Amino acid sequence: MTSTNSLAGFIPRFRRAKVLVVGDLMLDEFVWGKVSRISPEAPVPVVWVQSESVMPGGAANVANNIRALGGAVAVAGIVGEDRWGSSLREELAFRRIDAGGVLAAPRPTTVKTRVIAHHQQVVRVDREGGRPLPEPLIERLIREVTQRVPSVDAVVIEDYGKGVITRALLEAVIPLARRHRKVITVDPKQEHFDLYRRVTALTPNRTEAGEAAGRDLDTDADVGRAGEELVKRLDCDGVLITLGEDGMRLFERGGGETRIPTVAQEVFDVAGAGDTVIAAFTLAMASGSTMQQAARIANYAAGIVVGKLGVAVVAPEELARRLGSPHAPRRRRTGRPLSRRR
Repeated sequence: MTSTNSLAGFIPRFRRAKVLVVGDLMLDEFVWGKVSRISPEAPVPVVWVQSESVMPGGAANVANNIRALGGAVAVAGIVGEDRWGSSLREELAFRRIDAGGVLAAPRPTTVKTRVIAHHQQVVRVDREGGRPLPEPLIERLIREVTQRVPSVDAVVIEDYGKGVITRALLEAVIPLARRHRKVITVDPKQEHFDLYRRVTALTPNRTEAGEAAGRDLDTDADVGRAGEELVKRLDCDGVLITLGEDGMRLFERGGGETRIPTVAQEVFDVAGAGDTVIAAFTLAMASGSTMQQAARIANYAAGIVVGKLGVAVVAPEELARRLGSPHAPRRRRTGRPLSRRR
């Protein structure tokens, strides 16, 4: 088994890796407050707002995780011609994430607003457009993406089912990335599973893997069969199925399987944990690790992020410390997301 100290040796290499994230961009908005009474109008808490913050969400959160871990990252996708789209662009620029592939369109930016009081999420409000993207806009996005693929080490496809990831885009990007020998990872949605053929790896959760396999994955044996089937069906190098408190299972081409138990010490919030997994998993492979090493690194990163409140990220020194690196600097632990207050 690979030692955690040897895994920590990949972290300095993250700074030399370049990753392109393609997918559905979102803005995560947080309203932080306190509750002291129940509303007289309805049996709901009254939240006294103390502060507000925003940070990149969806595919933009994957890019944010990669950047926080030290990698160079560019993002391609669609935002609306609205204040939320402008805010998302500002957040990307603030984090030094290349947003040259982000296009604006006359549709709402996808926004998730979370109201949090006393370390508990009270309610989430979602805003998004429901209509398919026009074909000319998808063609423009494809051009933006294909221009960037040759200059990166890895491509992450983040499919949240919001309209950016289409058959046309996948049929253009995956073969191009393969020709240039890039790492290609996918956070999948069930309706597009058969379009992800011949990527490097997919990172579905239990539910997504079950939907792709056409059955519930209730038992350990169910997960095993589904993982093996997906590797063969998609002709990919690997499938990393995330299982929450049961950790992860990695299935590789040729029948290799690795069980990875969770290392989370405490769980405050699982929001965004899947984004952290694919970010760390991809960044590690782009830095020269094996798929098994990358999966173990991603597991440690996820174990850190679920111990924070809200959609959060992991810093290289946090990850190095958890992996036992003797040279990891200390960092003050915070439960809130790394975002700007307003």
